[in-house]
Amino acid sequence: MTPQRNRDFADGHWESRDELRLHYRDYSGGADGRPPILCFPGLTRNARDYERVAERLSPDWRVIAVDFRGRGESAYARNPMSYVPLTYLQDVEALLDHLAIERFVAFGTSLGGIVTMLLASVGRDRIAGALLNDVGPEIDAAGLSRIRGYVGKNGWHPTWLHAARVLADNNAEVYPDYALEDWLAMAKRLYRLNAAGRVVLDYDMRIAEPFRMPGNEAGPDMWRTLDALAGRPVLVVRGERSDILSPATAEAMILRLGGRAELVIVPGIGHAPTLDEPAAVVAIDRLLDRVREPVPA
Repeated sequence: MTPQRNRDFADGHWESRDELRLHYRDYSGGADGRPPILCFPGLTRNARDYERVAERLSPDWRVIAVDFRGRGESAYARNPMSYVPLTYLQDVEALLDHLAIERFVAFGTSLGGIVTMLLASVGRDRIAGALLNDVGPEIDAAGLSRIRGYVGKNGWHPTWLHAARVLADNNAEVYPDYALEDWLAMAKRLYRLNAAGRVVLDYDMRIAEPFRMPGNEAGPDMWRTLDALAGRPVLVVRGERSDILSPATAEAMILRLGGRAELVIVPGIGHAPTLDEPAAVVAIDRLLDRVREPVPA
């Protein structure tokens, strides 16, 4: 299907192995033969999470932001037990085939970072570089418990302002410096208007079913999947207040990945940084500079 142009990106679709129609945003760019950047969102997030990142990096880079199955404009799965990282991996591999992409830079936030590590483990040579945003091979129990406590809980709001105020109440410790306009912008990324004119979360509530089962949040030994990124340009971003990626795990990741990896702490932020914070912006530019460097022999 030919992507349809909308603002500064094109909407495109591809089909999963189980015949779901999945959606991506394609921000044109890619000068000098640069590999495209594929952006994978967190558990309850969607392609809109990468709007500001994509707008900043394109047109110098082609940026493709993915809606995982059950999120945003992608179809909901018939079987909720397919809402697991290994299925998302298969979906992304189908997208790579659909777009004939042989090599790319992966940006992954939370769940998207897990998918990034899995992609590297089954196709290391495809990965030109990677950004792992507030996620690693080990997930802190406190953060995991917090996410399990809210994911899949349905509800609605009469206006965008109501949704923004609820976000502010629930996430004040994650983004302590946010003003009302920041919460409104986040609401527009997280929610949608339904047919009744109500503001509702923009994902299938059934994504919680496998996630609430112990052991399904990652899958295989994630330290071994991380090893596939060793020697590649990698940026690990950690929110200073994160309850998902601990300082010890983040530091162990850098030691394991080697000299082309960098750890950046985003001050004052919890899980997860939005990647438009000043510290993240500068670090992303350094990562992309490393991607363009000759590969060491």
